[in-house]
Amino acid sequence: MSHVTELGYLGLSVSDLAAWREYAGEIIGMEIVDEGDSDRIYLRMDSWHHRIVLHEDGGDDLAYVGWRVPGPVELEQLAAKLEQAGVAVKVASDAEAAERRVLGFIRTEDPGGTPTEIFYGPEVNPRPFHPGRPMFGKFVTGDQGLGHVVLRIVDLQAGMDFYRLLGFRGTIEYKLFIPGPDVEGHLVFMNINKRNHSVAFGMGNTPKRINHLMIEYTELDDLGITHDAIRARDIDVTMQLGKHANDHALTFYCANPSGWLWEPGWGGGQSLDQVEYYKRDVFGHQNEVPGYGVDIPLT
Repeated sequence: MSHVTELGYLGLSVSDLAAWREYAGEIIGMEIVDEGDSDRIYLRMDSWHHRIVLHEDGGDDLAYVGWRVPGPVELEQLAAKLEQAGVAVKVASDAEAAERRVLGFIRTEDPGGTPTEIFYGPEVNPRPFHPGRPMFGKFVTGDQGLGHVVLRIVDLQAGMDFYRLLGFRGTIEYKLFIPGPDVEGHLVFMNINKRNHSVAFGMGNTPKRINHLMIEYTELDDLGITHDAIRARDIDVTMQLGKHANDHALTFYCANPSGWLWEPGWGGGQSLDQVEYYKRDVFGHQNEVPGYGVDIPLT
């Protein structure tokens, strides 16, 4: 099985660790893991050592994305597959793997320039997950990975070709008119497991590598509490509560301390065996605060 199985981890470049501690822990509910490093903290969502690393280096963008494979044989096979397709690959050292808390990984880049890591053997912590605030449930992870990311890839065909090399399926799911009937926009969503999609692109040549990260709660009440906390702190909500047509998730889009978006959600459906496309969402997701790169009329 020489293909990735899930979105395993993210590295985020940030400027303000204190603001991120409050945001990720007190608002979103992730566990903050501080091991005394001067330049980073970790965010836990489940039994893994971490799912997200916050690197305090001032970049305020996605630093790298990590896709999981089952083991070392699959990693070698996928590395050979990428090299045969003309994609540059670099094998990480043992020290670099230890820093990532995995047994091994390779480095490459997707067509949008996002540093892409393919790894196996994440460190699993036997200590229970302790959310940063009281939660009714937990995060949807497991064999669906940590969530989904929407990345900056302008050449949609190149993006689909690259992620198909990694084993992704799927194609255009939304055909939107942006900003009017004479300009049709396509958003590409691709899946690798039961999650409706783990990667998407088609938002144009945005300033940052990432448009948004979607994380999902097992309980609707936790989404509601997060929504209340965002509103209470007057954090920008760029798209209001709504339900997507493709994954059926109830979500909203809010700014994070680095100036891009997180999409907390609940109730997402599973990936489809056959392709469909949509022109609008079921309801909601009206634009509220412009300027974050999702000012698209989905309804």
